[in-house]
Amino acid sequence: MKILLSNDDGVHAEGLACLHAAIAEKKHDVTVIAPDRNCSGASNALSLHQPLRMQQMPTGFYSINGTPSDCVHLGINSFLEDDPQLVVSGINHGPNLGDDVIYSGTVAAATEGRFMGLPAIAVSLADKKGDYFSTAARVTVEIIQHLLEHPLPADQILNINVPNLPYDELKGIKVTRQGRRHRAESMIKTKDPFNRDIYWYGGIGQEQDAGPGTDFHAVANGYCSVTPITVDMTAYQSLDDMKQWIEKL
Repeated sequence: MKILLSNDDGVHAEGLACLHAAIAEKKHDVTVIAPDRNCSGASNALSLHQPLRMQQMPTGFYSINGTPSDCVHLGINSFLEDDPQLVVSGINHGPNLGDDVIYSGTVAAATEGRFMGLPAIAVSLADKKGDYFSTAARVTVEIIQHLLEHPLPADQILNINVPNLPYDELKGIKVTRQGRRHRAESMIKTKDPFNRDIYWYGGIGQEQDAGPGTDFHAVANGYCSVTPITVDMTAYQSLDDMKQWIEKL
């Protein structure tokens, strides 16, 4: 299987190298195109106001001075002679649960693959400690094999979050919906060396909607979470109410 692999933690990230090794071991044809730096939080940004440059690393991976979406777009639209059969993004160093997917460069790389008409999956190790990338890599390889035998619907991305546990301690895989976080913490105001105000983002919001059935709940209880995500963000359940609302203008 021909696979395009990217991430948002950058071309030197441990999770990327671990996932590449696991996929390549299964004799898949893998091309790695990843950002030259950490692009966490980049979401679906494209570099429209600067040229993109590609450099091949000693590992054989390709590095781009752009975003995760740039990497996938350039790879499919220009660099690769033939389209890959699958786009894989990860392994992210940390979770992409609930609202995280809006900001995630990891999920965005998979989304770009889906925009380009290809099946795509995003994979995250749901803990910043990063002890068990090998577990997430093994789960991903199993899911890739399952995709070969049972393809995804054309409009879906799989967002996979794997607990930071040894593989043998996983309780299984659950299909989940996105949970929700509380409002994020306040930004941190401080001073630069010239006594000018600067601001840093504070901590992410705590779990709000994290009960049974959510991605948060599955991971917290030792299960891999697999959430199908659609590119179409239309709120179909609201269309009829919206029509009535517009009629009152």
